[in-house]
Amino acid sequence: MSSALVQNYARIDIAFEQGEGSHLIAENGKRYLDFTCGIGVTSLGHSNARVTNTLKEQADKVWHVSNLYNIEPQAQLAERLTTTSFADRAFFCNSGGEAVEAALKMARIFHSSRGDKERYRVLTFANAFHGRTLATISAGGQAKHLEGFGPRVDGFDQVRLNDLDAVKAAIGPATAAILIEPVQGEGGVHVADAVFLKGLRALCDANEILLIYDEIQCGMGRTGKLWAYEWSDVAPDILTAAKALGNGFPIGAVLATEAVAETLVPGKHGTTFGGNPLATSVANAVLDEMLVPGFLTHVETIGAKLRKHLQKLIGNKQVFSEVRGIGLMIGLQCTVSNLDFMTALREEGLLSVVADGNVLRLLPPLIIDETEIDEACAALERACTTITP
Repeated sequence: MSSALVQNYARIDIAFEQGEGSHLIAENGKRYLDFTCGIGVTSLGHSNARVTNTLKEQADKVWHVSNLYNIEPQAQLAERLTTTSFADRAFFCNSGGEAVEAALKMARIFHSSRGDKERYRVLTFANAFHGRTLATISAGGQAKHLEGFGPRVDGFDQVRLNDLDAVKAAIGPATAAILIEPVQGEGGVHVADAVFLKGLRALCDANEILLIYDEIQCGMGRTGKLWAYEWSDVAPDILTAAKALGNGFPIGAVLATEAVAETLVPGKHGTTFGGNPLATSVANAVLDEMLVPGFLTHVETIGAKLRKHLQKLIGNKQVFSEVRGIGLMIGLQCTVSNLDFMTALREEGLLSVVADGNVLRLLPPLIIDETEIDEACAALERACTTITP
């Protein structure tokens, strides 16, 4: 579009002018079924009536006052997020990257407040993605994100996912926390095994280490439960959320136990915009929708239906070899270029997004119905016939 933009995105040459539920409509009038959702953000679809009306109503009242004052929608949102999770306290910011930064600071100050100032290192996992700040790209450890931004921020050690022996070997006297995505998104849709998560919790308890879950992509109903950790029934000490929390309005959150949260006293961390009346009002409306009885069951059921359809395409089409994921967070391990497959799907009216390791991600709105599943699978079937293995 405009040449004045920094050219840090390899943009697809489409501009959308309208969104309706699970579909986006381009300027030329072409309709697309949106299985990208702004990279896992618009989980309630486009132009959701409750969210849109809440935004308009709050915009007519007050947008921003800063955290110098009480913010009623913020207090309400904190109460609801903690009530529906393991947590006792919530902190609000503007993005997933900021949420992870806050979680890392919480881990350090937790140990420092107990007299263990040398405990600052965080154990992370191969193929992780935790954001785009200097600290979070160091936490993620992916070379493509680190290149050109050296030196790497100190304090992160990385091991293989689902390898408990490697975790045991990596823990040292300076280890403060373990940071993990229960389901990796950008890294290729890899699911952390429930037994592995139980092992992490036991190791953390035995070594007085904090367990941090990054649920920025896999949380907020994406897997069929409000929080992905509920599948393993292994609670963390800290959890980060963002993306779908605002359904497109920027907001991030950090949920924590009282023992962790109490160490973040006034003056230790803050944000100008985080949790302002506009953002938290919208997030409350998102929760209103997701907590309706049957909503999460629908995600689980419709996700299973989609994966069943996808499994049928393996073997008879030499395009992808494996279906991974849970709920409506799905990864296709491609045997052709994932970029080529994404392009072929787009030509058939289905939007998707690539991930690391030659994987294609399908992140549809959580509101999709069986007719839209059939529409997506028909597009996938057609795209498979156009790709040359």
